[in-house]
Amino acid sequence: MAWFPAGRVTKWFVVGFWLLVLAAAFGPAGKLQGALNNEAVAWLPADAQSTQVVKQIEAFQSKNEFPAVLVYERASGLTPADTQAVTAQVAKFNALAPVRKDSVGPIPSRDGKALQVIVPVDAGSAGWDSLSATAKDLRAIAQDRPAGLSMQVTGPVGFSADSSAAFSGIDGKLLYSAMTVVIIILLLTYRSPILWLVPVISAGTALFVAQAVIYFLAKGDTLTVNAQSSGILTVIVFGAGTDYALLLVARYREELRRHADRHEAMAFALHRAGPAIFASGATVIAGMLCLLVATMNSTKGLGPVAAIGVAVGLLVMLTLLPALLVVLGRWIFWPVRPSFGSADHTRDGVWARIGARIARAPRRTWVVTSVLLAVASLGILQLNAVGLQNKDAFYGTPESVVGEQVLARHFPAGSGSPVMVLANASQAGAVKTTLQGLAGVSSVTDPVTKGGRSLLQATLSAAPDSDAATQSIDRIRSAIARVPGANAIAGGDTATRADTLRASSDDNRRIIPLILAVVLLILVLLLRAVTAPLILIGTVVLSYGAALGLSSLIFRHVLGFAGADTSLPLFVFVFLVALGIDYNIFLMTRVHEEAKEIGTRRGALAGLAATGGVITSAGLVLAGTFAVLGTLPVVAFAEIGVAVALGVLLDTLVVRSVLVTALNLDARGRMWWPGALAKRDAELDGAPASEPESEETEGSAALQPAR
Repeated sequence: MAWFPAGRVTKWFVVGFWLLVLAAAFGPAGKLQGALNNEAVAWLPADAQSTQVVKQIEAFQSKNEFPAVLVYERASGLTPADTQAVTAQVAKFNALAPVRKDSVGPIPSRDGKALQVIVPVDAGSAGWDSLSATAKDLRAIAQDRPAGLSMQVTGPVGFSADSSAAFSGIDGKLLYSAMTVVIIILLLTYRSPILWLVPVISAGTALFVAQAVIYFLAKGDTLTVNAQSSGILTVIVFGAGTDYALLLVARYREELRRHADRHEAMAFALHRAGPAIFASGATVIAGMLCLLVATMNSTKGLGPVAAIGVAVGLLVMLTLLPALLVVLGRWIFWPVRPSFGSADHTRDGVWARIGARIARAPRRTWVVTSVLLAVASLGILQLNAVGLQNKDAFYGTPESVVGEQVLARHFPAGSGSPVMVLANASQAGAVKTTLQGLAGVSSVTDPVTKGGRSLLQATLSAAPDSDAATQSIDRIRSAIARVPGANAIAGGDTATRADTLRASSDDNRRIIPLILAVVLLILVLLLRAVTAPLILIGTVVLSYGAALGLSSLIFRHVLGFAGADTSLPLFVFVFLVALGIDYNIFLMTRVHEEAKEIGTRRGALAGLAATGGVITSAGLVLAGTFAVLGTLPVVAFAEIGVAVALGVLLDTLVVRSVLVTALNLDARGRMWWPGALAKRDAELDGAPASEPESEETEGSAALQPAR
């Protein structure tokens, strides 16, 4: 298999094949944005009451009907001209195409300083993206008002419009930002003005093909794709794909110094590095597919989207990339071409020297490093991952947040975002009476009955995205469940938030252990040992804790974020364990390869010297691409980007280079228990397992990697 993309003739078939695939994929890839499913039900937990309400409410209104709340305020008190102008605007609101029912209002506040108009907007099949245009039309109509009368669009439509604006052009922003980061790091890594083009072209090909595959699956209703998973796809394909390219190119450069024929050099490079790259990709894919057991639809949909992206990226980097490199020849490395027989400076480079220093006291090194990472993990105590309120979800203060604050000053804070209660018509009166007697419920509408079911709308006194409102939902559901024969359920914005909080918490407890088990199994199969996989899993978990702990401190004390999204711990865990374990796989497979010839102790140093530079570059690429998420004015994305980027840097610079190397040096052959290599290790090391080797011996070992 290694010879096929590296062959003198077959390389042209590989390049031609991918050119045809890219040409076929270009059109469908551009249509992916049109296939995104951003309807409410696409994000909700599948079995939650809020989801059931969305499905059952179609008998009364469109499931994609959302209220736009327009709030007008004059601090000195409303005038008759104000009321007259707003009343005239309501007629114009009702004439808009997405407004299929009459608006409610204007409703004056008790203090006489504000008016409220509730406009029912039907988003149709376009989902929340279309609400931005409707909000713009509402603002345009409301411009014709008396001087001194302020107006904001808030409520579900207002917040959706602001979210849509924040996500506008997300794929383009992330693509160009990720490309810029990758190009800069590749230029610094390769120090070649040409070589960086090959990995970038390969990564771009992988992204287009992955988007095309996902488009066809989404179009056929096989896969649910939303804006969140589409954005993360770009980051993962570019980040992981470039990582695989870096590792293959590094091994190819190494083999070019050992082989006069570049085709032979690439075949050896694929033979040696291919299994590690494949195992790394398989680990990421398996970790992402674990998300399929999630209860949150948005989380469940992300799993296969990311897995497809990584699978396509892996295939491209193991076929197209090597074919392009052998087609172009050694000159692509200009100005430093790796000629046959030239010196390999990794043998006496910085990572060889770092390994020699660790070898002086490996046990003390890994104990101190572990303690420091454990201390950093204590920052998790300040992680407030209970969901973000609307006012905390964006950088700055968008119009919808200002409107919500104005609304809360003059009306019940839950105005415009009522709790939607469905009950059997025969018990609708009893349900209404029950709702009216609950704390936190400001008012309840008369029931509207269709087909034996009734719809009631309860306005809460607390803001719909507050903890107090969530507690009110619990009281409402508990109370209506006790009404005999009502079969009542509660949904709406506040109920959706409550269901999301609980579903995310359940997903954390279910998926995190599953991912650990899957990754552990892959490591056992790859390394043919038990000790090393258990130790590597422990180091990754420690790295995850430290990354999340340090990120929590940064969120609160540096960036000033009010909290974190409920999905943050799970997403960071998935990305760090699935992607972060890559670096341990790259290092340990090389150590395993070297240990067969020169023993684990010397093999650990040779492996670190050979892979240290390229793994550091790969880590910088992945950290940089995830940090790009911070360019979006959305706090949840910024938090994922910061936490994953920090975790990848910890994995690259501390866990893999210091902690794992120190553990290898201390455990030696015991790392491979119960495999055959554990029994041979003492003989290969040239010394009994209990006898430490001199620093001089350790330093020279790094200069002799196995062929």
